[in-house]
Amino acid sequence: METLQLPLDAKAIMDLVPHRYPFLLVDRVIECELGKSITALKNVSMNELHFLGHFPGEPVMPGVLILEGMAQAGIILTCLSNPERKGQVAYFAGMDKVRFRKIVYPGDQMIYKMEMLKQKGKVIKMSGQTFVDDQLVTEAELMASYL
Repeated sequence: METLQLPLDAKAIMDLVPHRYPFLLVDRVIECELGKSITALKNVSMNELHFLGHFPGEPVMPGVLILEGMAQAGIILTCLSNPERKGQVAYFAGMDKVRFRKIVYPGDQMIYKMEMLKQKGKVIKMSGQTFVDDQLVTEAELMASYL
């Protein structure tokens, strides 16, 4: 197994997962303990298309996209820990204990901290939190499945 060189930039991330603009919601991986946990980030920019309608004059990062970014970070962890998963599509299978604690605005940097809870066959269960400026903004348990 090759040595993991951190941080991973967007190009290295795109070598692992099939997500692309405008739906790649992880910009960089800054920490990773294979099979256990990952810390990744996303810089939120006013140039993102969803801010045109969410909401005009009051741009707010959609909560579902925060959850998607958390899930993508977890899938990156899965791909790094299980190279045979590289490039495969994982689908959301469930969400539990989802809480949105604070609003995320353009200009914020979200830090995703995901922990692998269980991997059984094609199903992955993870828990995670998203922070902005060391403040908790979102937390959830997420499940994904490979077909």
